[in-house]
Amino acid sequence: MSKVPERPQSLAAIDFLRTRSLSNVVQAEIERMIIDGELKPNERVNENGLSQRLGVSRGPIREACSALAAMGLIEIVPNRGFFIKALSNEEALDLSQARAGVFACMVMLLAERITDEQLAVLEDLLRRMDAVVETGDVHIYYPINLEFHGQLAHMAGNNRLEAIYQSFVRELHIQRYRALSSPTVLAVSNREHRAIYDALKERDPMKAFVAARSHILNGIVRTHKAGEPHG
Repeated sequence: MSKVPERPQSLAAIDFLRTRSLSNVVQAEIERMIIDGELKPNERVNENGLSQRLGVSRGPIREACSALAAMGLIEIVPNRGFFIKALSNEEALDLSQARAGVFACMVMLLAERITDEQLAVLEDLLRRMDAVVETGDVHIYYPINLEFHGQLAHMAGNNRLEAIYQSFVRELHIQRYRALSSPTVLAVSNREHRAIYDALKERDPMKAFVAARSHILNGIVRTHKAGEPHG
């Protein structure tokens, strides 16, 4: 009997990348559905329904849900499937207060070492958010907002603090997005970003600490007013 030729490694790699790319696309769409409220907290993920809606097999959907579970947006319940994660008021408040402290510490550290080049990156992000404020489009504002916060965390240069901060960000993703759902909030949010930037430009660690912590704590209030769990 003739031996079936093995598939070249290159073809296997292409298949892997194709599946991975599809999984990433599916993940982005499910994440959008969670943030926009199409998938509700505690709701079970309907794999068959999503498979038909997105025109993919259940494999990429399961991969995407597993990735979102690692991000804190989905829970895996043994023998039951994937469920949209819901935070209680107390959990969200605890996470938000912890996030405020870590974020303030990172910004304080950054104030001691920030470069003119880093300030230019932050100023460009502020200008981009200011431009979006005019339109009131949170779908465009939020990703830039995430990048601004992410840049601050990365520029601070402390890998452990950055990892802790990003874990809070993943769990509070939904609450933070919805806290910005009112167009009038975007201008307020970016004024607070500007206060952080100004403190960094002055190289004033304590002023930077206060501005950063106040920004996160004010976000808790905005989330509460938006009718969501404190985040």
